Amino acid sequence: MAEIPRLNGAIRALEQGKPAITTFSPPEIGMAQAINAAPYDAVVFEMEHNPFDVQLLRNCMQYMLDRKQILKSGSIAPAVTPMVRIPVNGGEMNQFIAKQVLDIGVYGIVWPHVSTVDEARNAVAACRYARPSSAPYYEPAGQRGDAPKNAAPYWGLTNQEYYKRADVWPLNPQGEILVGIQCEEVRGIKNLPKILEQVPGIGFVLIGEGDLSQDLGLPRQYDHPTVASAIDEILAICKAHNVVCGHPHADAKNIEALVTKGYRWLMTLPTYSFAGLEKGLKASGRAP
Repeated sequence: MAEIPRLNGAIRALEQGKPAITTFSPPEIGMAQAINAAPYDAVVFEMEHNPFDVQLLRNCMQYMLDRKQILKSGSIAPAVTPMVRIPVNGGEMNQFIAKQVLDIGVYGIVWPHVSTVDEARNAVAACRYARPSSAPYYEPAGQRGDAPKNAAPYWGLTNQEYYKRADVWPLNPQGEILVGIQCEEVRGIKNLPKILEQVPGIGFVLIGEGDLSQDLGLPRQYDHPTVASAIDEILAICKAHNVVCGHPHADAKNIEALVTKGYRWLMTLPTYSFAGLEKGLKASGRAP
């Protein structure tokens, strides 16, 4: 049997030493189709500040299955990898939300407001199946319930193939699931070194500029020295621990500078800023 290729496009880019170019999108079918036709690595359906509607998310993902694209590429890997930002904050520890979206086939989850080691460990554990303590990559011990009947065929795999690939990257090099945690509180910055030291399996840290600026008493004043310094501190901590750091507000004006600073997860606004996508591809050496 031929080896199954890398399925998660964002992981593929990161493994090749390139920044992952991604975007947030509301869970709308038209937007899903438009984004799927653009050269993004991944899309994160935004369900923290939109209604948490699993059926609507599933519909968006189904409309992203383009038969012509699959035939032309000769691969079951999606053209644009679907992920989701879930509504629960890290401190709420609601693992069932992760289970709901993973079971319909998303390739990754962004967890808002993860500010402690326990919250980060819970986020990773919720995205992993249980395994014997003697198994490789055991910690953090998996807590995801076993029900692959929808996710496996969406990925184009048998159940057993899915089990081998449905683990978190980069902890498991064969894993196809990305766990992103948002650092968006002052206490989150203080705890971030411990989080990255003690919790393997975090795929990337996404800076939550809006909430962080609120916590600093400077709402959305991103250029204020205090806010800018806090953002730079998060990036520096991620670099020190060799963990991907993400910026949520990339556009045509700033994306080249963000690439130069070392951000490796870049999120543009698809509705207004395809120019940001184009500049990001050029800045990271990925222009066609």
